[in-house]
Amino acid sequence: MKSPHHPGKGNNEMQLSQNSDKPIYQQIADSFKTDILTGKYKQGEYLPSIRGLAKDLRISVITTMKAYEVLEAEGLVTAAQGKGYYVNAQNSEMLREQHLRKVEDALTDAINSAKIAQMSESELIETLKALYEIERSTL
Repeated sequence: MKSPHHPGKGNNEMQLSQNSDKPIYQQIADSFKTDILTGKYKQGEYLPSIRGLAKDLRISVITTMKAYEVLEAEGLVTAAQGKGYYVNAQNSEMLREQHLRKVEDALTDAINSAKIAQMSESELIETLKALYEIERSTL
């Protein structure tokens, strides 16, 4: 039986890197996690079948299965016997926490890069404010 999936959601946009410090299964899990948290996959929608995704990405079924198990352990998806994995309802508080953590990680990376570039704190803050204004004006 073919697992239902969201039409038009090809896996060709998933970027996997052999040179990453992260294992392939974690890269897959992170990609789906982002898609779920940003609403690309909605509550009740099925992820691509494990075999189908493995074939599309030219990776092991075991690697794909491990990625889905990570998502299940994090409470993002649930396995349905014979149907695959579907997206759980997302708690808005949890979504906010996930996004806050992403912001903190990105800002920590920015601070580290600013130190290397020998930017002052005020230069970094002014850069952030300018970028924020640019993004706000494009919404």
